[in-house]
Amino acid sequence: MSKSLRRVTEALQLAGHDITPQEIGDATTAQMAADLIGCSIGQIAKSIMFRGETSGAALLFVTSGANRVSDHRASTLAGEPLGKADAALIRAQTGFAIGGVAPLGHLTPPRAFFDPHLLTFPMVWAAAGTPRHLFGIDPAQLLQISGATVEDFTA
Repeated sequence: MSKSLRRVTEALQLAGHDITPQEIGDATTAQMAADLIGCSIGQIAKSIMFRGETSGAALLFVTSGANRVSDHRASTLAGEPLGKADAALIRAQTGFAIGGVAPLGHLTPPRAFFDPHLLTFPMVWAAAGTPRHLFGIDPAQLLQISGATVEDFTA
């Protein structure tokens, strides 16, 4: 088991959830992940990372696979202009590689925002620290564990 996958599994266990991530194969889009796990694209909880242009910190936006993050709304919530978070910043702050960023289990938890659309589903699926693993969870529980704030930041 990779260190990243282990960190996510341990974070879930520490939060009182006995959830085993599932290996689904390589999925490079939310639609691919949904097809592989057998759910709707809206049930995929994407972890989108941005870099604060002023602070230099990584910020996390957990959004439904059916939605796109609005740059303007996200910047307004962050209180600073946002830019693309590069692989080095993401790895340094979260411990995850691009494509496998989980909404929990970060080395240094980023400020995080949560798409309210995810709360309309009985279960959502999120990356479990690798591009090949997902875990299913009640979205209200994911919100609580992730430490994110529910905000409207989608286009």
